[in-house]
Amino acid sequence: MPYKLSATLTAHSSDVRALSTPRNDLVLSASRDTTAISWQKSENGQFLPSTVFRPGSRYVNSVAYLPPTSDAPKGYVVTGGQETVINVFSLDPPKEEPTFSLLGHTENVCTLDVTPGGSIISGSWDRTAKVWINFQLAYDLKGHQQSVWAVKVVDEEQFLTGSADKTIKLWQKHKAVQTFKGHQDAVRDLALIPDIGFASCSNDSEVRVWTLGGDLVYSLSGHTSFVYSLSVLPDGDIVSAGEDRSVRIWQGDECSQVIVHPAISVWAVSVMPNGDIVSGCSDGVVRIFSASKDRWASEQDLKEYDAQVASQALPSHQVGDVKKSDLPGPEALSTPGKKPGDVKMIKRGDVVEAHQWDSGNHQWQKIGDVVDAVGSGRKQLYEGKEYDYVFDVDIQDGVPPLKLPYNVTENPYAAAQRFLQANEISTSYIDQVVQFIEKNTAGVKLGSGSEDYVDPFTGASRYRSAGSGGGRSGEEYADPFTGASRYKSTGQTNTSAPPAPSYGDPFTGASRYNPSGTAAAPPAVPPAPSAVSSILPVTKALNFKQANISAMQGKFSQFNDALKGDSSTSSLAIPPESPAINKIFAYLSQVTASPPQRPSKPLTSGDVEVVIQLLERWPSSQLFPVFDLFRLLTGFSLETFNAPGLKEKFFETLFKAAEWTAPWSSPLPKARETNILLVLRTLANAVQEDTKLGGSWFDQILEGLGQIPYTLLNKTQRVAFATILFNVSCSILRAPVDKALESKYLIVVLGLLASETTDSEAAYRTLVALGNVAYAAKKAGRQLLGTQIREANQCLGTLPNIFPEDRIKNISSVIAALF
Repeated sequence: MPYKLSATLTAHSSDVRALSTPRNDLVLSASRDTTAISWQKSENGQFLPSTVFRPGSRYVNSVAYLPPTSDAPKGYVVTGGQETVINVFSLDPPKEEPTFSLLGHTENVCTLDVTPGGSIISGSWDRTAKVWINFQLAYDLKGHQQSVWAVKVVDEEQFLTGSADKTIKLWQKHKAVQTFKGHQDAVRDLALIPDIGFASCSNDSEVRVWTLGGDLVYSLSGHTSFVYSLSVLPDGDIVSAGEDRSVRIWQGDECSQVIVHPAISVWAVSVMPNGDIVSGCSDGVVRIFSASKDRWASEQDLKEYDAQVASQALPSHQVGDVKKSDLPGPEALSTPGKKPGDVKMIKRGDVVEAHQWDSGNHQWQKIGDVVDAVGSGRKQLYEGKEYDYVFDVDIQDGVPPLKLPYNVTENPYAAAQRFLQANEISTSYIDQVVQFIEKNTAGVKLGSGSEDYVDPFTGASRYRSAGSGGGRSGEEYADPFTGASRYKSTGQTNTSAPPAPSYGDPFTGASRYNPSGTAAAPPAVPPAPSAVSSILPVTKALNFKQANISAMQGKFSQFNDALKGDSSTSSLAIPPESPAINKIFAYLSQVTASPPQRPSKPLTSGDVEVVIQLLERWPSSQLFPVFDLFRLLTGFSLETFNAPGLKEKFFETLFKAAEWTAPWSSPLPKARETNILLVLRTLANAVQEDTKLGGSWFDQILEGLGQIPYTLLNKTQRVAFATILFNVSCSILRAPVDKALESKYLIVVLGLLASETTDSEAAYRTLVALGNVAYAAKKAGRQLLGTQIREANQCLGTLPNIFPEDRIKNISSVIAALF
C-alpha cells in the first residue's frame, strides 16, 4: 500500500528541525520556535502535545530520546541547539528545568544520537563530536575540518560522524579508524542499514549507501536539492527528506514513492517502530504518513492535503526551464509516468503547472504552479548578482533605505533572514519583512530553493562546505534587536508594513546566556541617498541595549554559585543577598520591560563600584556576564558613572579585565573574543550624542581603541568598533573636543578606513563618522590637518572600489566635497 497522510500535528510556530519517534505513541519534535514538544497518542488515536520543553531562548535544532530509568520511568528528552548546551529533560515527571545540562560545545549543537545503554553523542558547528557517558564527557571526537552535521551510534564504542568537510568518519571510542569520501558537499545525516552498513545524505542531493569497511554499495539519485534527513523502515528500506519539498521512499536503489509536502523544506524525517513515517517541515507542521489503510486520514483530510500541495508554486530551476510555447496541454496527463517522481509540465491557459507521477495511485498529482518558466527580463544587479527585485527598505524615518535583494524562487523567510542578518536587525521583524516581500511581488506564491543557499533555520548559509567557500557559514548568529519602523519598495508598489515595536526580545547565547554566540547589533547606519544634502550630518547615536534580563541573571547566578561552591574560589563570589546586584537586576528588568517601567530605585555609584570589583576578581573565562552587565548599565544608567574619578576607574578596570594589553593572535580564545566584543559594545553605549567628551576617561577609550589590531576582529566586533567611532562623531557635532583628542580620534578613524577591506557596514559607519567631523569642522569655519585630509582623500578614493555600493560612493563624494 502507498503511504498516505495519517495525522497533522500543529503546535510549533516555526520550522520543525528535528524528530525522534522511539515508540508508536510518542513523537518528539524540536523547532526554531525555541521549543521541543513531546506528542503523546491519546485514547482516540490523536497525537496531542503532552509537554512543551523550553531549553532556552534560541533555536532548538536537535532532539533524541533516552530510554527509561528508575528516575525517569518514561525516559528522557535530549535537546541541543544554538545555545550550545545539551539539555536532558525527564518525561515523567516533566519539569521546566532540565535534569542534566551537558556543557562543552562552543557552537550550535545540530545533531544528537543515543546508544542503547544511554550514552549520548552530539555534533556541533565547533567541528567536534562529543560522547557523553553517564552525562559526563567521555570522548572528544576531533578531526573534522568543518561543522559536524550528523552523528550516528553504531554500538556502545563505535560512532559515525558526517561533516560539512564532505567526509564521514568512523570512530572507535575517541580514535578515527576510517574516513569515507565521495560526497561533493556537506554531509547532513546518517542512518544505519541492517546487514549492509549505513546511508548518508548530502547537500549534493545524493544518498549514498556504504559498508562500514569503506566500500560504496550504491547511490540514490532523485532529489533535486539538498537532502537533509534520513531514516530507515523496519524492512530496511531508506526514507529521505530534503529541500525539494519531498520525502522519498527507496526500495533498494529505486525510488518507490515520493511524498510531496506543502512547505518549502522538509527538514527532518523519522520512522516509527510500526513503519509510519513522520516529517518535520519549514511550515512548523509535523506530519505522519502511514502505509496502513486503517491509519489513513479521512477522505476529506486527504483531499485538503492534496489541494495544499497543488496550490504551491515551484521555481522553474527545480523542474526544468522551458518555454510555454513548447509545453503540451492537459491532455498530456493521460499518458502514465515511467517511474515514481517523474515530473511533467503542462500549459493550462497562461499558467504552467507541474505534475508528478504518483505510482501508488497510478495518477498524476499536481504539485504546483511553475514560477517564471521563462526569463522575464526584469533582473536587477545588486553586489554583482542578478535578482528579480531589489527593494528599498526604510528602517528609520528621515534616513535612507537599506537594500533587500530577492528572487521569486526564494523562500521569503530565507531572504528576510538574510536581509536582517546582513544589516544586524532584529529577527523579530522577520514576519513583517516577509509580508512586505509578498505584497510587493504581486502575491506570487513562492516555492523552494535559493540561489544564495540561505538557510531559514540559521539565517546564514544552508551550508555549502568550506572547500569552495573558504569558511564555515553561519558561525555568527544575529541577536534580535530594535529595528525597522516601516518598509517600502522602490520601483514596485510602495506599501508600508506595520510599525515595529521599540524593542525586540534578544536570543541569548550559549549555556542559555552567552553573548559570544550572538551577533546582535543596532540597526545599521542607513545607506546614503542620491540627494547629497540629506546625507550629513547624521546626529543620532546608536546603542546596544537589547536584553534578556532573566537569562542574564540566571547565568550570573550560575557562575557566582560555581565560584562559591569551590573552596579555592569561594572568596571571589558575591553573597546571593547582595543588595547591589539584586538592585541592579531589578532596575534593568524595569527599564527593559515593554513598555519600559519607571525604576523603583535609582542606581548609585556605589552599586557600580560593586560590579567593578567583580571585574577585578572573577576569572576571565567567567567574566562575560559581568561585561554584559556593564553594557546595559552604560546603556540605561550612564549618569551613574558621573561620580568624580569613577569613569576613569571603570575604563581602566574594563580594559585590564579584558586582557587588552595581552598579546593579540589569531584566532583569539573564545572567552577573550567574547569579552572584547562586549567591551566594544559597552564603549559604544558609553558615548552617545549628548555625552560630553573630554578628560582622561575619553583619552583612555581612544588609547584602548588604538591598541587593537583591527584586522584580527570578526564582523560583529568590527561593527561595534565602528559604532563607537560613529557615536563619538555624533557627540562632536554637538560640542567640539580638544584638538589633541580630535587628532587622536581621527588617527583611529583613518586607521580603520585604511584597514577595512571585507565589511562594508563597518566601513560605512566609519565614513559617516569622518563625514560628521568634517561637517562640524566646516561649520565652525576651521580645517582639519593637511595630513589628515590627504589620508582621508586616499581612503575616499579607494573604498568605493573595494565596496561598490551606492551608499559608499555617495558618502565618499560628500566628504570629499567638504574637504
